[in-house]
Amino acid sequence: MKSSRQTDETFEPAYVCLLRSGELRERVAQAYEYLSICDVCARGCNVDRRAGQVGVCRTGEQAKVSSYGPHMGEEDPLRGWRGSGTIFFTRCNLKCQFCQNHDISQTDAGYEVEPEQLASIMLELQVQGCHNINLVSPSHVVPQIMAAVLIAAEAGLRLPLVYNTGGYDSMVMLKLLDGVVDVYMPDMKYADAEIARRYSKISDYARINQAAVREMHRQVGDLEVNPAGLALRGLLVRHLVLPDNLAGTEEIVRFLATEISPHTYLNLMDQYRPAYRAHRFPELNRRITGEEYQAAVRMARNAGLSRLDERRAHFWIMR
Repeated sequence: MKSSRQTDETFEPAYVCLLRSGELRERVAQAYEYLSICDVCARGCNVDRRAGQVGVCRTGEQAKVSSYGPHMGEEDPLRGWRGSGTIFFTRCNLKCQFCQNHDISQTDAGYEVEPEQLASIMLELQVQGCHNINLVSPSHVVPQIMAAVLIAAEAGLRLPLVYNTGGYDSMVMLKLLDGVVDVYMPDMKYADAEIARRYSKISDYARINQAAVREMHRQVGDLEVNPAGLALRGLLVRHLVLPDNLAGTEEIVRFLATEISPHTYLNLMDQYRPAYRAHRFPELNRRITGEEYQAAVRMARNAGLSRLDERRAHFWIMR
């Protein structure tokens, strides 16, 4: 794992520099302009969310939060010993038919928050001792998140910002997030556009996803961790292994190794189970086998990737 000389005492999140220069406030204003002709995510619904219109994500001008709190189930560099400060946003710009969080991503559960309230949540997670602020399903609420980061940073937020996304992100928003996000954590769900259309009701996923991952890596590089093993900055990729290699694992790991970096930190996830509407697709209506998962690991290693999240059980000393 690539380490960094920075410690918790010397680390400064990226957004603090933009705060000092005044550019963070300018970026927030620019981001909000896109809500009026919404292309905040790659779907480009072109609705006026500031006037109450909604597109595929069914979200207006205010972000909606489902829940938040310290999370010990994330990758090792994020969870540490005090947890990752996760904020789960309601709704999603994908329509994954097997979504294991469909009660959040496909419903209106949760409550609307003003940027000031979202900033307070971030600061509360910092007080609780979380190692980072982990924004789950943020793609459709980037302007609102940026506004909250501005307020929270002015009030003393100094934790790394983790952008935990399904990977169908707008290049316009990613450019505005340059220098704001410390750790990008995108899914790479599919290598094939038709598979993505069938199972997530999305157009041209692979091309858009790969372009987004390239841009994320350009901004933050390979994952860097501090001496305690906690993520400070960089790219961390998730890939969920599907039955019968439907996700195109071999193509995805080859892309990461050859077009991004052989040092990419990758979480090959083995927890697929039929959920939500998966029963409508016979090929998805079973768990993956141990053999299928081990084959995916071999594909990653054969491609040249060695930084695989091992999800070891840790017995941390509480601090």
